[in-house]
Amino acid sequence: MKFNTVKRHFKEGARNTWRNGWMTVASVGAVTTTLILVGVFLVLMLNLNHIAGELEKDVQIKALVEITAEEIDVDQIEEEISGISGVQSIEFLTKEEELENLMESMGDQGQAWGLYEQDNPLNDAFVVKATDPLETERIANEIEQIDSIYRVNYGQEYVDSLFKFNEYARNIGLALIISLVFTAIFLISNTIKITILARKKEIGIMKLVGATNNFIRWPFFVEGMLLGVFGSLLPIAVILVGYYFLTQNLDILQQFDFVTILPFYPFAIQVSALIIGIGATIGVWGSLMSVRKFLKV
Repeated sequence: MKFNTVKRHFKEGARNTWRNGWMTVASVGAVTTTLILVGVFLVLMLNLNHIAGELEKDVQIKALVEITAEEIDVDQIEEEISGISGVQSIEFLTKEEELENLMESMGDQGQAWGLYEQDNPLNDAFVVKATDPLETERIANEIEQIDSIYRVNYGQEYVDSLFKFNEYARNIGLALIISLVFTAIFLISNTIKITILARKKEIGIMKLVGATNNFIRWPFFVEGMLLGVFGSLLPIAVILVGYYFLTQNLDILQQFDFVTILPFYPFAIQVSALIIGIGATIGVWGSLMSVRKFLKV
């Protein structure tokens, strides 16, 4: 397509947007409202995925070694664990280190465990992390089959609930975003349809003088894209201001180490690009649906 033709299509699309007046305002307003909701759910879903990802990274397997195991057995266990596919890291903790960690985790109450320093009842342990957290259960089951392993702990109920919650949350968030996007497509499609019907005579004349279908359609695509882009500007401003305020007032969230939201930068740029991209796609797709159905050429 020649540059002059492209220029003409964009100029005509922009002119149509201005010419439609209140219809353009109504369409942009509808898209703006929809994209604000889309943006809010998008921010929530991205941060939820981030928090869930961080929680999943913290999932680890603790394999307790039999008290009667010899040093050679410990070396053999480590070798066998290393041979399991999907194992990312292995850390060996002596029972003395386990007791020290236990005392630190319990704070002042942990000092009572100091009585067991001479007669330590704990086991040596291997702390194992999986490359893919979803593989935790499989790896734990394989470790449990190794000789001289007394018990394997990985918080099965907690891990299963975490993975299920993350999956449900992602699917629900994605479904809500998709439904809102289709609502916006429907709104823009109706606006373009009214525009096409209002210019039916003009389109017929263009066809008579030899204009191709694509030549007639392109200005409507540009118009839809502009409606989508204009409708995304206010949502971007609202969401970024709100998110910046949230990042500056995290006193409540800072009480929980596992709750870490995405930093404002570069998250602001990523969200802005996504919303503009969604807005433009909504506009073009809405125009495509409308033109395909109602433009009789």
